[in-house]
Amino acid sequence: MTDVRTAEADPPWEGLRGAELYAACMHAAREGNRQAMNRLVAELTPLVWHVARGNGLDQHTAEDVVQTVWLALFSHLDQLNEPRALAGWLITTARRESQRTFGRKPAPVPLTDEMAETVPGTQPAPEAEVLRADRDRQLWNAFEKLPQKCQELLRLTVLAGRAEYRLVADAMHMPQGSIGPTRGRCLKTMRQLLDIEGGSA
Repeated sequence: MTDVRTAEADPPWEGLRGAELYAACMHAAREGNRQAMNRLVAELTPLVWHVARGNGLDQHTAEDVVQTVWLALFSHLDQLNEPRALAGWLITTARRESQRTFGRKPAPVPLTDEMAETVPGTQPAPEAEVLRADRDRQLWNAFEKLPQKCQELLRLTVLAGRAEYRLVADAMHMPQGSIGPTRGRCLKTMRQLLDIEGGSA
């Protein structure tokens, strides 16, 4: 009994980080270790969440995608050939599921005149909305002109924040120290594209 408690308190992945941690947890999860599964979910759910939100999903739909991705992983644990590439697999699966889900979003409920009179308005004034829509259009136009690697890097780092740099590094097979400088160059390129977009508008 003492040995069991000690093993649970000091699992084989204790002290590991990044790809090494994911690999150790994956191996243990394949043997049915629920603690390992929980550790994977705790470590990597923020990454899956930010991919889903970065693909334009609302909070409720993003939550469904996160659940679907984890179910897919735990249903095919034995089929993932390289546990060290887990973060990349999760990003790819989350992106595919998000894009598929985005295409079947339900149509909004029509707002009747009666409802419009009783529900307080939450939308900005028309002038502000026009400015916001134009700004968003320019941002996305510039974003879509970036190289694919820059798009992926910005989606992950801008949404996930600096705390997730090591996950992004693992997923994109880049040194962690290069994430910040590469992100800076991508943002600089995007600003230049925005200047061009604004000048041609």
